Amino acid sequence: MKINMIKTKTKFICQQCGNEFSKWQGQCTACHAWNTLVEEVVMTGKTKHAQAQLSYAVSQSDITLLKNVSLNVDTRLSTGLEEFDRVLGGGMVSDSVVLIGGDPGIGKSTLLLQVLCQLADRLNALYITGEESLQQVALRASRLGLSVDHLKVLAETNVERILALSEKENPRVLVIDSIQTAYTDFVSAAPGSVSQLKESTAQLVRYAKQKGIALFLVGHVTKSGALAGPRILEHMVDTVLYFEGERDGRFRIVRAVKNRFGTVNELGVFAMTDKGLKQVSNPSAIFLSQHPVPVSGSVVMSSWEGSRPLLVEVQALLDESHAVNPRRVTLGLDYNRLSMLLAVLHRHAGIITYDQDVFVNVVGGLRVVETAADLAVMMAILSSLKNKPLTQGLIVFGEVGLSGEIRPVPGGQERLKEAVKHGFTKAIV
Repeated sequence: MKINMIKTKTKFICQQCGNEFSKWQGQCTACHAWNTLVEEVVMTGKTKHAQAQLSYAVSQSDITLLKNVSLNVDTRLSTGLEEFDRVLGGGMVSDSVVLIGGDPGIGKSTLLLQVLCQLADRLNALYITGEESLQQVALRASRLGLSVDHLKVLAETNVERILALSEKENPRVLVIDSIQTAYTDFVSAAPGSVSQLKESTAQLVRYAKQKGIALFLVGHVTKSGALAGPRILEHMVDTVLYFEGERDGRFRIVRAVKNRFGTVNELGVFAMTDKGLKQVSNPSAIFLSQHPVPVSGSVVMSSWEGSRPLLVEVQALLDESHAVNPRRVTLGLDYNRLSMLLAVLHRHAGIITYDQDVFVNVVGGLRVVETAADLAVMMAILSSLKNKPLTQGLIVFGEVGLSGEIRPVPGGQERLKEAVKHGFTKAIV
């Protein structure tokens, strides 16, 4: 009888993109990152049991016609936080996997602990921590004034033990904080490595799909703001949420960059208080500065975020430059888009800015990625350059083409209605 033995092999895996190499080299030829190859021991001959454990497909199936597939209407479970439900697409979905990323200390664990404490009163919820002790979790819940009578917690990092204990508890909602601390016995690499991240996530995703569990995974981010580990983690999950905002700031923004059950780029706005994260019912108000009198270089635009418009203030400051290459700085906007708009101003309006340092900022830490900000940015630059404030009560939005034309943007009526609600009476679109 032939026995399928587990064999091991040494490979060098890029910690940035996940590509594998047979020998070490200074630069990854796939993502061109330097000094990211780490030696790891991987299995090449898995047993059938190991292969089944590492697969994150729900089950084997036969070829069938699409019309014969039964449709199960997803039942949304409210988290108790309207803003968080909005980002998820209307609430949690059973057998869904959500990956939440953000800087350390920005509020990921606090938000999930708040959500689970509210859900535990209605259904079976389990919070698994790999970075904190149970005493630390209890102290944080006490400081936030949360009801912890029904919430179950576990301090564990071994995936096999997590699955075994979850099998007994059968929770409806499961939180793993964080996935970088989890490890599986089937991989000999250190926790947090690419191999461990892939295999640990695969087992957890497969378990959630089989048992119909809403699974939340907390992920760390790198210095560049991307989720640590290979991008394959984002492909394996259903939803990817990012925390935005400064740790020392008051407001936090949760944005959906991937969502199989809702709108992409949907965002929820929260305020960090001594009692945890509180949802902001009127997000437009926090992105507008309350100037007693109009100031130059300030323009209010209507940005479309997910499924709703938000009023955002765009500020520009131009200052005479004595350097050979004047500075171009953007916060919350695309740098290349600013360069293009300055070129359009020069070519079609005769506005010279090559002797000026240009600084453009979106108030509140929000990042605007749509082209509707083009006209607002140009108006703010002109206002700062001429040192002339714009008319009070003015809203501006529109896309600017390379030939200088102003193009309409989607959702114009809804943007104007949001502006009217906040007292704006004039619009340039």
